[in-house]
This record gives sequence, C-alpha cells and structure tokens, in this order.
Amino acid sequence: MPNPEFDAVVVGGGHNGLICAAYLARGGMRTAVLEARATPGGCASTVEAMGARVNICSCDHLPVRTVPLIEELDLAAHGLSYLEVEPGLISSFWDDHPPWALWRDVERTVEGLRRDYPGEVEGYRRLMRASRPVAELIIEMAQTTPGPRSLADVLRRRPLAAARLLAWSRRSARGLLGDFFSHEALIAPAVASGPVVWGLDGTEPGTGLGSLGYVLRHSVGVGRPVGGSGSLPVAVARSFRAEGGVLRCSTRAAAVLVEGGRVRGVRTVDGGGWDGSDGAGAGGAGAVTARVADAEVIATRRVVVACDPRMVALEGKGVPQGFAVEWNKPTPDGYESKIDAVISSLPAYRRLPDGVDQAQAFVPTTMILPSLRNLSENLAASAGGRVGDDPVFLVNVPSALDETMQPSGGGHVFSLESLYTPYELSGGWQGSDEPGRWLRRFAERTLGGFAESIVDWRAMTPPEYEKGFSLPKGHVAAFTGSPLAALLGRPPHLTRYTTPIGGLHMTGGATFPGAGVWGASGRNTAQVILARA
Repeated sequence: MPNPEFDAVVVGGGHNGLICAAYLARGGMRTAVLEARATPGGCASTVEAMGARVNICSCDHLPVRTVPLIEELDLAAHGLSYLEVEPGLISSFWDDHPPWALWRDVERTVEGLRRDYPGEVEGYRRLMRASRPVAELIIEMAQTTPGPRSLADVLRRRPLAAARLLAWSRRSARGLLGDFFSHEALIAPAVASGPVVWGLDGTEPGTGLGSLGYVLRHSVGVGRPVGGSGSLPVAVARSFRAEGGVLRCSTRAAAVLVEGGRVRGVRTVDGGGWDGSDGAGAGGAGAVTARVADAEVIATRRVVVACDPRMVALEGKGVPQGFAVEWNKPTPDGYESKIDAVISSLPAYRRLPDGVDQAQAFVPTTMILPSLRNLSENLAASAGGRVGDDPVFLVNVPSALDETMQPSGGGHVFSLESLYTPYELSGGWQGSDEPGRWLRRFAERTLGGFAESIVDWRAMTPPEYEKGFSLPKGHVAAFTGSPLAALLGRPPHLTRYTTPIGGLHMTGGATFPGAGVWGASGRNTAQVILARA
C-alpha cells in the first residue's frame, strides 16, 4: 500500500508519547506513533521475565495521579485501575536509626514518629503546612503550558505560594529540609526520593523542590496499576487506537525531514509493519495490517519527538543554523540499576516501623538509606566507577499487593532498585559481583532465609538500559529548568514544546514538568498542537 499520510507522527512510544498521541487523535488528527522497541511503554513498561511480570522501573505512580488522564482518555474503560498503597513509604537506614512509615494520613504518620523521633513531630507538621500550597501550585502549573501569561496569572492568584515556590527552587534540598528537621532520618528519605533519583545528593542549589515528596504522598497518595506499571501505557495505547490512531512498533525513526523550515515527513528504518500492537496482545480499532518496506518516508506536517532527540537526525533544507534538537544537557554517567527476582516466599524484616506488621511491610516501597555523609560519598563513588558500601536501595514486592503480578509457578516478584550505580563500573559489569552483593546486603535486613527463597533473578544495569531502551549511558533525562524559567517559557523547546522548525515539537521527561511517570508533558504538548491546528 502507499505510505499513509498523517496529520501528526509521534516518535517514541513511551507513556508521554502515547498520551500526546491519544489527545491528538481525540482532537481529530490522524496520528501515528513510531516505537523502536517491539512493544510501547518505555521505562513505564511491565514485561515478561523469569516466568513472571516485572516492571522496568518503579511500580509506584504518584505525579500521574495529579493529571486528569484517566477521565479525559477514558482509561478505565480501556482496562486501567489502581490499587492504593498504604503505607505510602517506609524509610529504613543502614545506620540502624529506627525505621518509620509515611501513611496517607498526616496524623497517623506523626503518631508513628512520636515514638522514635519526638523532636521531629512539630517540624513535620510545619513542613506540611509550608509545602502544601507549593505542591498545589506545581500540580496546577504542570497542567498548563508555561509562558508569560501563565506567570502573570500565577502571580495574581497565588502570590504567596508563587513567592515561596521561587524561593525554595533556588535552595538546596538539604538546606531547606534542615529548616524543619534536625535528624537525618527525616532529611535523607526526602532527599532520596528527589535529588538522589536525579543523580544528585541534595546539596546543590536548585534542588529545593525535591523536598516535596512527603506532602505529595499525603495529598495525592501512592497508587499502582493492577497488572503492573505497564498497564498505564497499555490503556493509553488502547484509547489512542480506539480513536483511529495507528501504533507501529519495531520501527526506528532515523530522521525528521525538513523543507523550507518546516517538517515534511519522517524517514524510518527497521520497518515493523502497521500492526497496532498495544503491548498487551489485544487487537483494536485503527490498526493497518499491510507490511511496508524496511525504509520509507512517512509524509506528515507535524512531528513530536518523544524520545531522546539525539536518536533522530534533522535532514533537509531550512534547518535553522545552530539549532539541534537536543535536551541541552550533558548525559550523566549512569542512572540506576534494578534487580528483579522470583522468590518462593516473602522475607521478614528484622525491624519494622511502628504500626506496620510483616504482612504490610512489602506492600509499599522501602528505602534503605545511608547516612547523609555516606550519601555524598556514594555519589562520588559512582563518579569513580564504584557502588558505595551502603547503597541506596528501593525495595518492594509488587505481588504482595497485586495478585495479578504473582509468578505463574507461585511465590512472589521481588524488586530492588540500586541508585548511584555507574555506567562504567570499574572492572566492568560483566562477571562483576556487584549486583549479587546487593541481594546479600538486603538479606542482612531480614530474619534469614532470603537467599534460599530466590528461585531466579536478573539485573538491569545502566548498559542494559542503554541497550534496551535507547538511554545514553543508561540515564533517563529529566527537566532541570527552574520554575521561573518554565513560567517564562525558556527554553521554548523544553517548556513550550515548540522549536524554530515549523511543525516540530518535543515532549517527554526532559521537558516541563519533568521525568517519572507523570504524563503532563504529553498532555500539554498535544494541547499546544491542537490550539495551533
């Protein structure tokens, strides 16, 4: 068949790309999504491995629950449902500080802190009062396209919250949290859920808004899609296809073609056919089944780059001199690693927070954290090609809450994320004892028998993320601009989703409002395009 012509082509089928495409299709545009992998979803995917379903990255969904995607894209009708995670987080420490639990209810959390950290209770309440207006403002900002009008509107309606947001954004996360807490057991978890995930340690100016993790867990709550994190992009893909959208996997976009300063098409390689797969093996509306050549040009007037733009060249006449589609930031060395294991039985922790029993302990994510001093030393160790002696761990058992995640042969799925893991490990990852050491270190936190319960396991290291998900050096790019820059729309390709090339747009975690399972960037980008159509 001749190449179809589309009103818009989205390059990259991660959750932001799919969300953008779904809104465009709902807005009446004939839209195609090109995904290099065999299935869509990117790092939000859930895949088959070891006879079980495992999440590529974290299974906890938080910021995406602030965006009205479920209602607007009718995702419940396409199979998406959430389980609530309670408590929302457990913080544990290598230094044997007492662990503590964050519950959705602030007072329940405070009562748990009162036993082991009585001097921090008032500071926790003060932080909640001070941070809630800032968090609410960020949630509102994330659902609008930044620009001067947005800035004027924010300053008019929320002057105090806006002033606090701008002031906090200039500070370091550790410095800001030090205004409220004296014990590192309250500072370290907030730093770990923000700056550490960005590859920082919270001492850097500009990381202050990373201190909002506590209030967001109280205000929004942590949820997990039934069937794993990948159930979200699967539902979005189904919504997209129900509106006539075309999803094409196993196809890499090699270049965006430009003529006269405007987009005229996309050149692809690795033709996979117009199969419409949503990653769940289900059919649906809008699929085009004809095979196509291994290389082709797809005609379109609009292209949305929803992957790392360094993977897509600009070809043709009229490319503005000096302009390159890029995230504008160097790629850090590494990001994180993740162990997935099938275990025959749940382990038992040696020490539990007040009010949490062993049956609840593996429902939320548990952070196992070093001291603040060792946190900084771990960051330095990663830069030197090593993993710190006391790593930063994020541990959970998705199948403890979600029975659909249990392996077919019985038992449970165990997940351990290790942060500050370098791309270039000293001596190389191949044959290294490093991932196995993490399992042994975790076993130290249990009452015994954990090693014997492991049926099978695998490790995803930064080179594996690079190879499997086109992430240079295994790092997921994140928007690093300040709120003021975002409100002013600077730079436009990261905050207003537009470029100097007519019809070329950008979306994804490196654009406003940021990385993680959020989806606001995809939604905002679609709104910009539809407003200009």
